[in-house]
Amino acid sequence: MSSVKGDFGRGLIVIVPVLVTLFILYALYSFIANVTPGVLLNSETLGAVVPGLGEYALERLAGFLRVLSFVGFLALLMYVIGQFMETTIGEVLEAIVDYAANRIPGVRVVYNASKTASETTFGSEKTLQTPVKVETWDGLWMTAFKTGQTTREGRMTLFLPTSPNITTGFVLEVAADEIIELDETVEEALTRVVSAGFGDADHAETEGGDVSLNVIGELQPERERRD
Repeated sequence: MSSVKGDFGRGLIVIVPVLVTLFILYALYSFIANVTPGVLLNSETLGAVVPGLGEYALERLAGFLRVLSFVGFLALLMYVIGQFMETTIGEVLEAIVDYAANRIPGVRVVYNASKTASETTFGSEKTLQTPVKVETWDGLWMTAFKTGQTTREGRMTLFLPTSPNITTGFVLEVAADEIIELDETVEEALTRVVSAGFGDADHAETEGGDVSLNVIGELQPERERRD
């Protein structure tokens, strides 16, 4: 019974994330297909180009093309804005938007939270730098990240993300000799935090995990081995 329950649980662990991912993708796809205007990409326009398809197939094809166009336009827009923000005018414009958003009550909280989450998740290497271990309590070590900033007292500013939601966390100010740099990349450390410690299971088994021993034979006294 326990074996059946274990197999069911392992199958559930594999299937549930796949189903949730597919559901989210389908919901997002349906939302974009229905919201995107069908002025140019609609079943009537495609009917003139592909006359052999039925009405249902033309509607589905038009929705797919609208989603594809929307994603491509959004990717191009993000790239153009990213390039523009590297200029002096872009930095000034970003500062103006930040100033205006922080002057509006309510909007300030949502704007800063979403911006911090975006910078933490999709930011450049300057956002989160070398992963480190810091002793928060006596004998308790936690994973944090250098931010590249220092306080007026010369302490290093670290970001300590929570698990599994790395968009929230704590800002720590510690001395340089109170941390230990980890021999891993930022992505590896974030994977461990997001997965609640399970993300580096394979790494632990190969480098720092348990070692299995095969017993070949019993140790016999020297006199018996001579005989």
